[in-house]
Amino acid sequence: MYQITQLTNGITVATAEMPYMTSVSLGLWVGVGGRYEPAELNGVCHFIEHLLFKGTKRRTALQISQDVEGIGGYLNAFTSEEITCYHSRACHDRFAELLDVLTDMLLNSKFDPRDIDRERSVIKEELAMYLDQPQHHVQELLNEILWPNQPLGRPLTGTEKTLDYLTRSRLVGYHRENYVARRTLFTAAGRISHRQVLKAVSRIASRFPRGPEPKYVPATASQREPKVRLFAKATEQAQLALGIRTCSRHDPRRYALRLLNTILGENMSSRLFQVLREDRGLAYSIYSSLSYFDDVGTLTISAGLDVDNLNKSLRLIRRELEQLARTTPTLAEFRRARDYVIGQIDLGLESTDSQMMWLGEQLLGYGKIVPPAELKRRICAVKRGDIRAVAREFFRAERMNLALVSPLKKDRGLAALLAVRP
Repeated sequence: MYQITQLTNGITVATAEMPYMTSVSLGLWVGVGGRYEPAELNGVCHFIEHLLFKGTKRRTALQISQDVEGIGGYLNAFTSEEITCYHSRACHDRFAELLDVLTDMLLNSKFDPRDIDRERSVIKEELAMYLDQPQHHVQELLNEILWPNQPLGRPLTGTEKTLDYLTRSRLVGYHRENYVARRTLFTAAGRISHRQVLKAVSRIASRFPRGPEPKYVPATASQREPKVRLFAKATEQAQLALGIRTCSRHDPRRYALRLLNTILGENMSSRLFQVLREDRGLAYSIYSSLSYFDDVGTLTISAGLDVDNLNKSLRLIRRELEQLARTTPTLAEFRRARDYVIGQIDLGLESTDSQMMWLGEQLLGYGKIVPPAELKRRICAVKRGDIRAVAREFFRAERMNLALVSPLKKDRGLAALLAVRP
C-alpha cells in the first residue's frame, strides 16, 4: 500500500494508494518547526505558515482559497515543534490543481510588506486569544518549566517582542535557508497511483532550493525535584497541567508507555477519569496524553477543577501514579487497554487525510514508514510487567512539573504533593 521514492535532489515522495476512495489528500511537508528557531526568531515558522496563504506571484490570497474550494476541496496547514505541513483534499481527478496551489504557495509567495504587517497584528490577536483560554495557556506554561531556556519551552506563535523583530528580510532569509529540498516531503493518499504523483512532482522538483538540512539544539534537563509554575488569574476554574518527562519517539519503551497512558487517563474507562470524575465528581475534564520528539518526550495530565479541590485531586493523581509503579494492571484492564489502542490505530487510518498524515509523520519522525501491522505487533508484545517497569522509571519526583492557571498566588505546598514514591 505504501510506496516511497527519493528524488536526486533530496525531495521524498510517498503515497498510499486507496483505489476504493473518491478523494485524494495531498500534503507538502517541511521538516522544520518551532524547535529549529533561534531565540530571537521565535515564532518564525508559524509566521511563515500564515504568510504563504497571503499571495504568490500568480495568485492573490483570495485566488489561493478559490482555486481549492472552487473545485470542492479544502486547504489548511499547521506548524509543530519539528514539522510544518500544508495539506489539501479534493476529488481524485483534481490532484493536479491541488499540487499546483501547494507548490505555488511554498515556492512563489511574495512576502508582501503590507501582508507581513497585517499578519503580525493577526498573530498578536492569536496570542491574546490563547491567553484568554486557560486550557491552552497552562500547556505553554508547562512547556516553559519542562524545557527552560530552550526551543521546546517557547511558544510556537512567538511573543510580541519576537514578532516585532521578524522583518521581511528575516522571514525571507529563514524561509530560503530552511525550506530546502532535502527536508521537503510530498505525501498523497487516495485514489491515485504512486507513478502519477512521482511524475508530477518530478516535473517541478528542480525548482526547490538545495541546501544543508537544518539542525535543532537537543533538549536538556537537570531537574532534581518537582517544579511548580503558577499564573494567577481570576478564573472560575483552575486549569492544571502536570508534565512528566519520559522518552523519545525512538525509545522502545514507548509501546509500554502507550498502554500505560491508556490505563491512566486516555479515555472514559481510564483510572483518572473514573476516580476523579465518576467516583468523586472533582473534575469535569481529566485526561492524560503523550508527546514525543526526536530526543525527548512527555506524559501530561490535564484537568479543570475547582480550586478548593486542587490538593485533594493532586493527592489522588499521585496515588494513581504510585499504584501503577507498584502493581501490575489486572489482566482484564491490560487487555482492554491493548484492544483499545489497536482499535484506535485501525480507526485512525480509515480516511485519505489520516493516511496522508501517517505517511508524513512516519517519514519525518522515523525516516521510514512503520506499517500499522508492525505497530500493532509491537503493542501486542508488551507485557503487564513492562507497564509497571516504565511507570517505576518515569513516575519520579524529579520528573514532575506542574503548571497552574488559577486565582492562587502562592504555592501552598503543591510541590510536596508531587513527591511521587514508586
